[in-house]
Amino acid sequence: MIVFKRIDHILITIPPRSKEMARVFYGDLLNLKEIPGNHPKDAIWFEMGDIQLHIREEEGHQVHSERHPAFEVEDLEFAKKFLEKQSISIHYSSEIENRQRCFFRDPFGNRFELLEYKNE
Repeated sequence: MIVFKRIDHILITIPPRSKEMARVFYGDLLNLKEIPGNHPKDAIWFEMGDIQLHIREEEGHQVHSERHPAFEVEDLEFAKKFLEKQSISIHYSSEIENRQRCFFRDPFGNRFELLEYKNE
């Protein structure tokens, strides 16, 4: 049996020639810290909590898939207000017991979920 410890990183793709636009969205708008370095396949990496977000340009990038990573946040209401302040649209889906959640997409169609567990 494999003993999983934690998620280390998530890789998402963006269309070719959009790396600078990704830097603006993730670095400037979302305020994520870029991890400098010469990363494999010319990817850009950002710190996202205790994991890393890896972003790589790729031919055939799929837009508007329902696939997504979900991130637990400390304060979902604050996160939603932050996204709205950055003019990032928030979307909702079905409810899940004991948690509140919302979704947003980056400029490349990648979907992200933010969630907060309800205190009961």
